Amino acid sequence: MTLRIAVGGIHTECSTSSPVLMQPEDFRVLRGAGLLGHEYFNFLDAEGVKHLPLLHARAVPGGPVSRATYEGFKAEFLDLLQASLPLDGLYLAMHGAMTVEGLDDAEGDWISAARAVVGADVPVAASYDLHGNVTQKIIDQLDIFVGYRTAPHIDVRETMVRAWSMLVRALKTGEKPGVAWAPVPVLLPGERTSTEDEPAKSLYLKLPEHDTFPGIWDANLMVGYVWADQPRATACAVVTAVDKAAAEQVAAAIAQSYWDARADFQFGPVTGPLAEMLDIAEATGTRPIILADSGDNPTGGGVGDRADVLAALIARDFRDVLIAGITDKPAVEACFAAGEGASLSLKVGASLDPASASVAIEAKVVRLDAGHDLAERQAVVQTGGITLVLAARRRPYHNIADFTRLGLDPATVRLLVVKSGYLSPELAPISNPNLMALTDGVINQDIENLPSHRRHQPSYPFVKDFGYTPSVQFSARFPSK
Repeated sequence: MTLRIAVGGIHTECSTSSPVLMQPEDFRVLRGAGLLGHEYFNFLDAEGVKHLPLLHARAVPGGPVSRATYEGFKAEFLDLLQASLPLDGLYLAMHGAMTVEGLDDAEGDWISAARAVVGADVPVAASYDLHGNVTQKIIDQLDIFVGYRTAPHIDVRETMVRAWSMLVRALKTGEKPGVAWAPVPVLLPGERTSTEDEPAKSLYLKLPEHDTFPGIWDANLMVGYVWADQPRATACAVVTAVDKAAAEQVAAAIAQSYWDARADFQFGPVTGPLAEMLDIAEATGTRPIILADSGDNPTGGGVGDRADVLAALIARDFRDVLIAGITDKPAVEACFAAGEGASLSLKVGASLDPASASVAIEAKVVRLDAGHDLAERQAVVQTGGITLVLAARRRPYHNIADFTRLGLDPATVRLLVVKSGYLSPELAPISNPNLMALTDGVINQDIENLPSHRRHQPSYPFVKDFGYTPSVQFSARFPSK
């Protein structure tokens, strides 16, 4: 018998402090053969399995998703899901920290709608980013749950394979797994919970040991997403298991381990206010110094259009600097209109969020990159001793190829500035040293002072002094035996 497994989902991360709503054009959408052939999904090839690609929409993290954008993707996904029936299984590749206008639990809405289409008898598996937020509504719809175990995320494909493999296992063996979870009232930023650093490193290395516990299929520790001011924002332990008692024991142990370590999480790189980080950079003789502009990091939900660091470097007359990059479509358009080699006056910054910092510069256009369409155009300009990359679309510059495409070598400059928190796996090895500036922005690291009107309280570090005992909750679908 050939198993029919449908595949799809929606994947992004949204700061509720950002005023910039995501629209359809902000998403990379995969459908049909394009989904199955994509590098994220090309493992979906197994004897006896027919994969039915639906829709997968993925966007660089940012502000909330407009309601019309979400409803459009959801309607298309559900239509494709309905057309794919009958099914033996459904795999959903999600993130878990999506915010949609007017919805407190967007993933819960999406997954519940999918469950309503496939019915109660079809196993549903989901993969999540460890920075996703989980709710009982989500857990009640699932049979299998897995999350990333690395931050920076170098196990995306591995995590997806874990989810899919367990789904195939359940279908081929007839075993019926269920999901249990234990919320932990802790909300810390990814920059303080990187699995490259302690105590997260040891906590996550322990997870594969939990997997070997009899009756346990997969154990997870979810950090959650702190920049969403929502009731569902929380850390948690999530376990997929076929034994309810074992699931309760393991989920409680993981939750307690995170709670016990809550005060031990620190920033990995040298971290401090921008002025202090620039003082260190000025006194440092090695290169490349890499400075992370953490409050405006687009991979964490930052807008990406702030020019605070650029203004500070100009004020100090800093030389041999590469900044990659600042999102500013009007500035990019002005550079294209002027042409390579031209000099022009530019206002850089605050092109998307009026509250962002901007700066006026005199610049020379060094290089223009037309990209695949107008939305992907980039311009490289020079102002004083600074080379600056401007982007028409919100995006990170975290891979070496992002620079080489533009004829730039990040390893040779004195100071490289990127909008980032912890550095990407490609930039971290060349940093000498890595500094992280506690800059302004919609994902700033001043967690205790974030606007917190709707997060569940008490929650650490918003409240420091309160007690906690893990309470494990089960999916409504968890087998009774």
